[in-house]
Amino acid sequence: MSDFKFFVYVIYSPSYDKFYIGQTEDIDRQLIEHNNHFFSSASTKFADDWEIFHLIICSSRSQGIKIESHLKKAKNKVYLENLKKYPEISERLIEKYKDNGQ
Repeated sequence: MSDFKFFVYVIYSPSYDKFYIGQTEDIDRQLIEHNNHFFSSASTKFADDWEIFHLIICSSRSQGIKIESHLKKAKNKVYLENLKKYPEISERLIEKYKDNGQ
């Protein structure tokens, strides 16, 4: 297995009081781009105070995409808050969406 890491991230804007879910290889760059409105069509364009709320480290892009999709389908603020409060939720997601080769 390689050292490659992929991130599913939940960012939060205090001024907008909204969460945004995404996935990336470079979380630092991604956060800067969201705060600088690099993604003009993204829902993050309405705020510039996005901060990392929660990260899930994935072993592959495919696992990250599956977890991101799972979180987006939940559409539940309490569920996202519980991700941070209860680390075992993230652990279960990593296990559920584990790639076959892992």
